[in-house]
Amino acid sequence: MHTVLLQSALLALLVALVGVVAADDADSDPGGTLNPEEMTPNASLAKAIRGEVDMVTCSYGYLMHKTGAHEDARTIFEACAAKGWTATMTWMAHMEENALGGRFDPQSAAEWDRRAAEAGDPLGLFHYGLHLLRGYGVAQDIERGRAAIDKAAGAGLEIAVILRDSGYDPDTVISDAERQKTIDKN
Repeated sequence: MHTVLLQSALLALLVALVGVVAADDADSDPGGTLNPEEMTPNASLAKAIRGEVDMVTCSYGYLMHKTGAHEDARTIFEACAAKGWTATMTWMAHMEENALGGRFDPQSAAEWDRRAAEAGDPLGLFHYGLHLLRGYGVAQDIERGRAAIDKAAGAGLEIAVILRDSGYDPDTVISDAERQKTIDKN
């Protein structure tokens, strides 16, 4: 009986050692990594640089923006926008308007929002409409601005409904700081 137990224990030890050696060999294999870095900011940034974007990768741009890594957020947002992810276009507009990871550029912000609006994004429609109403970053065009706001409101965007119902008064939806930025920088 003891011999059977000893043989079983030795066999279990041998199997465990073979597993450890195999794992070490896999880690050193130039053809692959046993446990690749996934779903991390660095992995998402590398994917974006390669142009391999998906919803998870694009969401890491938001995480990076919120943690202050604005240059990396821009890299991800730009790659995602190039593939048609409209939410990243509106984030790029926000970054341009606030000089996050780049210079203050209201014209570029308006252009990012225009691209999102043309792709049918309700938030892009709202923001581009607001740009047009205010003449912020673009030539003022109240008629086109109202049309964009109406389309965003029709899509159910609550802030667009509020703006429309206020008679398109931008002061109902923008902060004092935003209003001052328009005065100072436009």
